[in-house]
Amino acid sequence: MTVVPVTSADLDAVEVSWFAALCSDDYQFLGVPDGNLRSSWAHCSNIVKEAEKQGFRNILCPSSYQVGQDTLSFVAGCAPITDKINLLAAVRCGEMQPIMLARTIATLDHMLEGRLTVNIISSDFPGEKADSDYRYQRSREVVEILKQAWTRDEINYQGEVYNFSGLTTDPARPYQTGGPLLYFGGYSPAALELCGQHCDVYLMWPEKMEELQGRMQAVNAVAEKYNRTLDYGLRVHTIVRDTEAEAREYADYIVSKLEDERGSAIRERALDAKSLGVSHQAKNREIADSHGFIEPNLWTGVGRARSGCGAALVGSTDQVMSKLEDYQKMGIRAFIFSGYPHLEEAKHFGARIMPHLKTCSLPEAHGRVPSTAPATPLAVGERR
Repeated sequence: MTVVPVTSADLDAVEVSWFAALCSDDYQFLGVPDGNLRSSWAHCSNIVKEAEKQGFRNILCPSSYQVGQDTLSFVAGCAPITDKINLLAAVRCGEMQPIMLARTIATLDHMLEGRLTVNIISSDFPGEKADSDYRYQRSREVVEILKQAWTRDEINYQGEVYNFSGLTTDPARPYQTGGPLLYFGGYSPAALELCGQHCDVYLMWPEKMEELQGRMQAVNAVAEKYNRTLDYGLRVHTIVRDTEAEAREYADYIVSKLEDERGSAIRERALDAKSLGVSHQAKNREIADSHGFIEPNLWTGVGRARSGCGAALVGSTDQVMSKLEDYQKMGIRAFIFSGYPHLEEAKHFGARIMPHLKTCSLPEAHGRVPSTAPATPLAVGERR
């Protein structure tokens, strides 16, 4: 199996993250609303605190227009109630004017004392049906402006979407030198080009291992053009129990009340419902066996009731660990897990899997340190 190069040789250490269900995506039975699991500050902040208690090193805070809570406000609220866990804030490029976004992210990074990471998203806005190339061009310009704001004393930028000249950036320096790490997911050529040139962690949704490896090789080829290396991450659900039979039984349990019509409505409400990535998750369900598995211990049933990431690792502790070891050998260094309900499944995963994993914080692994003096200018795309 070909191993894709990564930023650090310490492949035995991985960033293990959990998921804060900000977007009304928490259930006991998939597709059946549960008032006790409704997206709220109280419920979702409890998920964050439990994830930190279980030893997760980061937690994805997603974004949605239709349902849930505001991501950046939520992340700000988590600063005083957490001490160690990083916060991975999903940011939709173009939603906020980029210079204002640069200041907001810098402020959050100081509030978290360097525990902020950012997930760059390029989806449509409500009422918008933009061409894919335009959306990624908009994201490219936002990222390039962010990097100017975080590393220079003045912003001068001429793009297809944004134009700025002679704008001072004080006090937009983040806590981390060069700014937070940028996580990114996307399958189109424009997406790979943006990630390979400017982002730090390429995130994938679950597919067969050979498909994942092909995606890693494709974005790595782009990064090499810019003399860069990337880390690679997998966003996947999980059901881990003492035995495979128990895990499969629980998988059947959480979809036992799901009506296909309700599941379809949940998937279609997302603005990325027609994206290339989502179409690949739908393809997984089409090629799965009669029990919903596309390869050993990778179950597609979750995707019947959600857009985006649509598969779960299902099995015993040994089976899930074996799968994670295989992913690590491929060069995957970051994992974002979730399960239903999120609070309880964080405990299952924490008890059964976390003791067996050597974990790291990717910002620390990348040498991100507090900004203690005015930064020397970085060229767009340059990394310290």
